[in-house]
Amino acid sequence: MPPARAGRWPVAQPYDMGEPMPQQPATGPGGMPPAGEWAIETRGLTKAYRGGQLAVDGLDLVVPRGSVFGFLGPNGSGKTTTIRMLMGLIDATAGSARVLGQPMPAAGRRVLPKVGALIEGPALYGYLSGRENLRRFDAADPDADPRTRDARVDRALERVGLGAAASKKARAYSLGMKQRLGLAAALLQPRELLVLDEPTNGLDPQGMREIRALVRELAADGTTVFLSSHLLDEIEQVCTHAAVMARGRLITQGTVADLSATVLGSPGPGRLTVTTPDPADAVRVLKEHGLTGLQTTDDRVTGELPEADDGTGPPELADINAALVHAGVRVRGFGTERATLEDVFVQLTGEGFDVAG
Repeated sequence: MPPARAGRWPVAQPYDMGEPMPQQPATGPGGMPPAGEWAIETRGLTKAYRGGQLAVDGLDLVVPRGSVFGFLGPNGSGKTTTIRMLMGLIDATAGSARVLGQPMPAAGRRVLPKVGALIEGPALYGYLSGRENLRRFDAADPDADPRTRDARVDRALERVGLGAAASKKARAYSLGMKQRLGLAAALLQPRELLVLDEPTNGLDPQGMREIRALVRELAADGTTVFLSSHLLDEIEQVCTHAAVMARGRLITQGTVADLSATVLGSPGPGRLTVTTPDPADAVRVLKEHGLTGLQTTDDRVTGELPEADDGTGPPELADINAALVHAGVRVRGFGTERATLEDVFVQLTGEGFDVAG
């Protein structure tokens, strides 16, 4: 692994899935936060089932407080098993986990009241209404004040868009509505950490947008959101940090920007993409403005943006665009290129993101 860049997390590089995995350290140089700033920290966390099958293999994971952290990987990659260990629902075979600075599961009674969780879909009473379900969940919380229960329940229902369906029996809810109700249960009390396992499962596009908006709202209020999903493009829109799992192993973790930079091949300002019917002339102008690694594919020219001479950043994109136009280059598309999280996954594992596996 290359040295960490100042002020950034170290990011794992592509590796052979048959070789030992280069794990991220739980603490280390390069601007990584001190251990006290982790909402979640695991060291060598492992879960082996009967027959020796490893569901989670030596996981070293760090989730900064205040982040929206995407825990990504195909179905069967070990995400849910990891979450169940973090929440004390199953025991680890080896390794350790700390949540909100406390060891789990030993400190579960102190930690779990500060954590809201939606794991593998909500367990609902089908014969009760949505509101009655939430009242039951709230009553099971020893710290919940019964005098303000109705206000908490109504507020949680409104936050997830179920106010109009609050009196409907849960057995008549669609899958997406059940997911919303499970999320409402997790939001009955203020939480330091919210753990969501596939929260948009069964939601239509509008529902997904609403959940994204809710996650942003929670993060703005200071809640750390740990979001497990196989929907890379969906999570990419809200996450500040991410980790990628495959076959029970951690492939990489870091900021979303750093993961994208890994795929693009440079931690610098990024790559500029110009679409033009005059690629040869565009290459000449871009080279004059200091772009390197220029590549041409049909009518598309890409190149690495240089740092400014004074070290303050890359040259103004508007100046480069103006130079192209002034040179007679017909510009039909112009902008910086950014790798997606799916690009990251394919680059790091050499595999497609098979969500049906």
